[in-house]
Formats: sequence, C-alpha cells, structure tokens
Amino acid sequence: MIRVPILMYHSVTDNPTEETRPHSVRPSDLAEQLAYLSESGFTPLTLGDLVASLNKNNGRSVPDKPIVVTFDDGYADFHSHALPLLERYNFPATVFLTSGWVSDAGKDAAGRPLDDMLSWGQAREAAQTGIEIGGHSHSHPQLDQLRIEELRQELRKNKGLLEEKIGAPVATMAYPYGYSSARVRREVRKAGYFAACAVSNTIAADRHDMLAIPRLTVGKGTTVNMFKRAVEGNAVPLIYLRERILTKGYAVVRRTRYGLQRVRRNV
Repeated sequence: MIRVPILMYHSVTDNPTEETRPHSVRPSDLAEQLAYLSESGFTPLTLGDLVASLNKNNGRSVPDKPIVVTFDDGYADFHSHALPLLERYNFPATVFLTSGWVSDAGKDAAGRPLDDMLSWGQAREAAQTGIEIGGHSHSHPQLDQLRIEELRQELRKNKGLLEEKIGAPVATMAYPYGYSSARVRREVRKAGYFAACAVSNTIAADRHDMLAIPRLTVGKGTTVNMFKRAVEGNAVPLIYLRERILTKGYAVVRRTRYGLQRVRRNV
C-alpha cells in the first residue's frame, strides 16, 4: 500500500486575524517544517502530480517518500511568506483558491474573506513558478448543505474563473471546511475534477477515494515533535484524536441539518 502525508496549511503569518489564528502558522515554523522534510529525504509533489503517479497506466511512479503540501483559501501571505520559502527548498505545492475571495474579484466577489487575499496576478505568478492552482468553491460555503443548483454553480463558476484567470486547466480541488457527501462528490466529478481533498487527519493511501483524499492539519498548535511524528506516520490517530472526534460529531449534525432542510422544502 502506498501511503502519502498530505499537509493542509492556511495562512502563513506572524499576525493572523482572530478567525485565521487557529489554522495559521508562523513563517519561521513553515521554514523549519520544510527544512525537516527536505533533510529527511521527502520528495514533494503537487496533488495533481501525486494522483497522476498513482495512475498505473501512464508509466509514472510514486517516489519512495512522497509528500504533498497544500494551502487552502488563497491568503495574500502565501505570496509574501510561503512562496519564497517553497522556492528556497525547491518545493512545489498546491493552492486551493476561493475565486470569490480573490482581492480583485470585482463583480465576481462573493462570500466573506477572513483576511487579505491573493490577487489574480499573484495567483498567476505563483502558477508560473510551478505551484498548482486548485479549486476551493466560489464563495466558500458548506457544500453539503447546498441545493443542487447552488452546488453546481459554486463548483463550476470556481473552476471556470480559475481556468480563465490562471490560463491553465484546473483538475483538483478541496472542500471548504473539509465537508462533502456522496451527492457533492458526484457533482465534483461532473464538474470536471479528477481529485478532491477532504481533511480527516489521516495519512492518504492509494486505497482512498480520489474524491475524498484525507489530509493532515498543520496549524498554530502543531509542535515540531507533532509535525515530525505526523509526516513519518507515527501515532497519527493519537496526534489528531481531538480533531477526529469533533469532525465525526459534527458530521452527524450536518447530515441532520441537511435532512431537515429537505423536509422543510417539501412541506
């Protein structure tokens, strides 16, 4: 079985907002983490490269110690703080971009950004350095709570805008908040994505559904020791025990909420 740690970052800053603080990391911490991965012999891949390597029909193979680094939402500090560090360590990465949050989204602006966001020009510049740009919905809603028409609009507008503005195909995405459902995953496939990331805080493996790939959260509370143990696959369930319990509990709440919404619509 092939096992791959896929890391999920958000904001990279010394001065996070109140809302981004729990999932932010300091630039110095990211530098230390990337240095460890580089020195420990990990081979970085974008999510698209990983999925392509898992496809045994194209002649590519997964390296011995693969690692995938991802960033959600598209904060401006990715360009100012994360990108220079990734370039220093020669690490590709995947940025899942919320198109309605882009700083110069103009008439396409939607949702409520939590901090300063990337501009389209900065996103294009990142893509030109080898960063993969993936989808993250248009306005960052809980996709599994949307009606089918709203869901399709969120997925397709996001993908269409990204491809238009970046000038490259977009084939991977991540679910806002990590939430999806069988219905959401069907629509993701129909929208033209071949891979999508959840959270789950589990090491990804080739046995996983490519439309529900698990990732490991890296945030403010991730110590150096926790990080090293997680990427090496040591005691991952214990490291993320609290997060996994909360995620499972909230999944029940969301399914119940969606069921009640359907009942109300049919009354």
